[in-house]
Amino acid sequence: MSSSTPTDQEIAKKARKAGIASFIGTTIEWYDFYIYGTAAALVFGQVFFSDELSSGVATLLAFVTLWAGFLARPLGGVIFGHLGDRIGRKNTLVITLVMMGIATVGIGLLPTYAQIGMWAPVLLVFLRIVQGVAVGGEWGGAVLIASENAPKGKGIMYSAFAQQGSPAGNLLSTMAFFFLAALPTPQFLMWGWRIPFLFSALLVIVGMVIRLRLEESDAMKAVLARKKTVKLPIKEVLRKHWVLVLLGAGALPLAQVTYFKNTFALSWATSELGYERGTFLAIIAIALVVQFIVQPFGAVLVSRIDMRKAMLLMIVPELFLMPAMFYAIRTETFAIAVIGMCLATIPHSMFYGAIAGILARAFPANIRYSGLSLAYQLCSLIVGGGTPVLAQYLLNSSGDVTGVAIAAGCYAAVSLVCTLALLERTGYDPKAPSVAEQSDAEELALEQSETAERDRRTPGTYDTPRDRVHA
Repeated sequence: MSSSTPTDQEIAKKARKAGIASFIGTTIEWYDFYIYGTAAALVFGQVFFSDELSSGVATLLAFVTLWAGFLARPLGGVIFGHLGDRIGRKNTLVITLVMMGIATVGIGLLPTYAQIGMWAPVLLVFLRIVQGVAVGGEWGGAVLIASENAPKGKGIMYSAFAQQGSPAGNLLSTMAFFFLAALPTPQFLMWGWRIPFLFSALLVIVGMVIRLRLEESDAMKAVLARKKTVKLPIKEVLRKHWVLVLLGAGALPLAQVTYFKNTFALSWATSELGYERGTFLAIIAIALVVQFIVQPFGAVLVSRIDMRKAMLLMIVPELFLMPAMFYAIRTETFAIAVIGMCLATIPHSMFYGAIAGILARAFPANIRYSGLSLAYQLCSLIVGGGTPVLAQYLLNSSGDVTGVAIAAGCYAAVSLVCTLALLERTGYDPKAPSVAEQSDAEELALEQSETAERDRRTPGTYDTPRDRVHA
């Protein structure tokens, strides 16, 4: 073996380092992103909008500002997908982390509507857009840093490191507000809600130290070394792989149902039902712990058996469990609400743990960041940010949660159809290379063959003693 060839132990060590760094970075980014959703459900309607508005309308407007971040996420996916496919995953992820930290701390420092009038929601929306651009570029890069540094055949499992940042960040944001829930309401509305946003500054410093020590992914190193970067990756994605983008976006609504649970349900339970703020935050926190525990098993399952069977096992139960969750919450019984939310959490969490690696396999390495980001953020634009707005609208219109439950079931149905269609195009054997990976390997083999042939035919270049004799 050549001394330049890394050993299995070195590969495993590098993969673990990349996976842990990916997890910590996405945890910080998702913490910043999720505290906005929690604050929108609990605070922003009262702080950043006129007190002449009804509670329902103010909450709806707060959720609209939440959606602004999702509207910006595809833009972030395009911008940072371009950078990630041109200059590398690592450098791009450093930029997204700094952007997110600045925007989050800025929100924590914003004056209220009572202090500066309409400028308060305007500035809030602007900073939320910056958050959206940052997280739009974060997710794809974090998944790729983990999956592209994984040992051969384990890309899907290692991509789950990045996915673990979502429940971890969500849990951190929920617990931050849980500990502040004991504050009297006037103090909570005046300054208490700002603390989780300002705390982000410390987290970003930690994340920066980790990311600056991170090594570029092997796949991206190969693209740069072979000068295979694409001038406009997004153009290449839309020209050759637009079907994969649409199928990927269509597969992902199930990954967005968390906004039914952690954003809409929080507002509904504390304003329309009889739950105390701290009580329902505790319910959400328990469900997030369940998500953190079970989510990696989705990636393990899809790496061990036929991907179609694995996805059916993860998606079909959610057709029934997510709608049932709302009726469990409506009982206003703590234990029943916990059971309902935890049961609904298990299938979509396992799905979320697996889908990132499946999508990463779908695109060639030199446009993978752009393709992966665009698919995910397109779904976030349409579904993620719109979920609490849609749910609140359905509740306001009918006064009942049945319409919301039906909408949640529809999310699972769309994901089921599109996921199966995606696997038909990319391949469903977890042990075999995907169509895109096979294409990359064949292109590399062809280049190596052509290079060897050129070297053999070039005067003065001799591969063997026999070549020297016949030269």
